Amino acid sequence: MPIADPEVLIDAAAVAEAVAARLLQARQDHPDLPLGLATGRTMEPVYGALVRRVQALPQPEQQVLRRRWCSFNLDEYVGLGPEDPGSFAAVMERQLGAPLGLERHRLQLPDGLASDPALEANRYGDAVAAAGGLGLQLLGLGLNGHIGFNEPPCGAESRSRCVTLSASTRVQNAGAFGGGPEAVPERAITLGLAEILAARQILLVVTGAAKSAVLQRLLQDPPGPQLPASWLQLHPAVTLIVDRAAWGGG
Repeated sequence: MPIADPEVLIDAAAVAEAVAARLLQARQDHPDLPLGLATGRTMEPVYGALVRRVQALPQPEQQVLRRRWCSFNLDEYVGLGPEDPGSFAAVMERQLGAPLGLERHRLQLPDGLASDPALEANRYGDAVAAAGGLGLQLLGLGLNGHIGFNEPPCGAESRSRCVTLSASTRVQNAGAFGGGPEAVPERAITLGLAEILAARQILLVVTGAAKSAVLQRLLQDPPGPQLPASWLQLHPAVTLIVDRAAWGGG
């Protein structure tokens, strides 16, 4: 089923505000359903907007939100722990945990320092299932069509696992490691398409002209393993929020 009726907004700032509003609404309306969170440049302004919205709430509402917060991130680099500034655990603490005063255990991520990454991937997938699955899953879109770190080719049945990152993904993420792709870890633990597609709702966020071509492929091509994000067409409740630059006037 094609992804219908995208919300096309003027710029990335407008997208961030719209996405933050939906994330906060999801926490307030369904506090027992975990959020699925993502990282990356697209998400930085989203979390900034979310922090502002939460901090504007009355203190009793903020306290309830903190006490009941539960989220699972999509992925983490193998070999990086929360004290490493390049880890997604550190990113989430900087962008969301510390500003909102969340206890660290409420922002759940795979353990990048686990001695057995494959075993940790299984544990993490089981933890998502034990929490009742994901309510609203937030997703960005990689230049090669990956979501999470599900690199092409990737089937819709893929589950939480340890993956080797593609060269293009390491280049795309090099900014967080001083600009050199060789400094980006070679492997990561990621939730699979199976866990992502099991979320009750999916919010796909795409900004910037560089994403225009892959977004059009996602919207026009049939689902298939060479474009992992295309499997989102199988989900009945996907919302696409995109800026004009990424939409490309299409």
